[in-house]
Amino acid sequence: MKVQVSQILVKFLENLGVKCIFGIPGSHILPVYDGLYDSSIQSVLVKHEQAAAFMAGGHARVTGGVGACITTAGPGATNLVTGIASAYTDNLPVIAITGEAPTHIFGKGGLQESSGEGGSVDQVALFAGITRYHKLIERTDYLAAVLNQATKHLLSGTPGPVVLSIPFNLQKEMVDDSILDQVAFTRPSNEPLISGQYIEQSLALIDQARRPLIIAGYGCIRAGAQEPLGNISERLNIPVTTSLKGKGAIDERSALSLGSLGVTSGGYALRYLEQETDLVLMLGAGFNERTSYVWDNNLLAGKKLIQVDNNAQQLEKVFRADLAVQADLGAYLQALDAGVQQQQLAAKEPVDIAAFIKTAQQEIDNAGETIFNAQFDHVQAFYHWLEQQFPDGLVMFDDNIVFAQNFYRVSVKDRFYPNTGISSLGHAIPAAIGAACTVKKPIFAVVGDGGFHMCAMEIMTAVNYNTPLNVVLFNNNTMGLIRKNQHQHYQDRFIDCDFINPDYTEMAKSFGIKHVRVENEQELSGLAESMDFLNGINLIEIMIDQDAYPNYSSRR
Repeated sequence: MKVQVSQILVKFLENLGVKCIFGIPGSHILPVYDGLYDSSIQSVLVKHEQAAAFMAGGHARVTGGVGACITTAGPGATNLVTGIASAYTDNLPVIAITGEAPTHIFGKGGLQESSGEGGSVDQVALFAGITRYHKLIERTDYLAAVLNQATKHLLSGTPGPVVLSIPFNLQKEMVDDSILDQVAFTRPSNEPLISGQYIEQSLALIDQARRPLIIAGYGCIRAGAQEPLGNISERLNIPVTTSLKGKGAIDERSALSLGSLGVTSGGYALRYLEQETDLVLMLGAGFNERTSYVWDNNLLAGKKLIQVDNNAQQLEKVFRADLAVQADLGAYLQALDAGVQQQQLAAKEPVDIAAFIKTAQQEIDNAGETIFNAQFDHVQAFYHWLEQQFPDGLVMFDDNIVFAQNFYRVSVKDRFYPNTGISSLGHAIPAAIGAACTVKKPIFAVVGDGGFHMCAMEIMTAVNYNTPLNVVLFNNNTMGLIRKNQHQHYQDRFIDCDFINPDYTEMAKSFGIKHVRVENEQELSGLAESMDFLNGINLIEIMIDQDAYPNYSSRR
């Protein structure tokens, strides 16, 4: 049967499992929008295309499936760039469908043309460095091959974003609907097999170690490997710290958790690594700037390293490993756990992590290295309140990072998504909205007031679709990180960091959402009674002194 290409594209998205698509229509993409009208996919009108890409990424993060966004040609496509770059650096399967001017006017200066002809914007070049695959489709005879390439990259073990740009006239061309029979929608079995030799070598290194330490990354969460990770830790008395993205790989309230490792963390895990550890198991985490303490060569001095990752590019990228294993973390940890039991590996001497942290805190205090002073007590109390209020778990997208990294103990029931990747401000609110389309847990977006200004209108997207959302806004009338750096490194020569905020009470009223302002610990007690965190749209404004700075140096 002959159908329009626009209908093929919609059916293609349905076959990929897409449930929601985020975007803004324009004349060059209306045929695809018309196809969405009768489809099973919910289209969500956003306020800015960058947010559409962030929403698609947030949706992909929580579901593990493909996130989708759609825009018109020209500025519609170019506005996607930051969100697509974020998906690229976080290996998220995001597909963007963009319109394009009709092919017969390529090179003639058509409205919003981005074919690269005649001096127009070259969209292929624009997206080349931030996508796994990008194609301007100029003919229909190779459409099946293009769609096959798209699925290959979206469904791979290390996925990434795909951008397909379709000229207006091609969207309306008629093709045979059997074209989709040529497209493979199954995930390829490309995970490397785990050699028994690697498991034996891992067990031998662990057995020889006196004080091993596990550094768990997001790879453990993505692989669903929390259970075998916890089993190995408990069977062998091995403490666990996580990368920032890996928070939740182990219950951070457990007796063997050292919390998060990194430049912006409290320093307990670093001290344990430096003072106690002789073997590090780096599982699904990268030695990035934060985790490696800006690539400190002394970090692993005198220690052995086992590094496991499904992405070969991460292995030994920074530090040489005694054993480097490319493997799916779920399969590796299950095999390792089975080997621990079969060989009856002896548990290490019990470690009193609570006592270690208490002593480390005293050392940190005495050295004047405490990150937060009493001005942040109400912020710490807020995160403790979250732990008590949501024992069955919540989903948090966090632009602010440093508070949650230190104050929020993530459980295996929670999902914590820090703004890593390219660390773009304005990410948390749209990403949380993208997640809320399918997740039925309380969803929180944590932002500072600087980032809030970049994405605030997307709250109205949530209002328009009655999408539950809880926005936590830290208000200090400044770009906090910039002001901190200018205080620490530039002799308080403050420039372009301070600003005047609107009255958020009145803003929330105009949006038709709930608002609470928190200035101290006592004002937290009424939150539960005043807001519906599962079904409502809420703004929690937490006040912070403009001259209160976390005591760490980002060395910038």
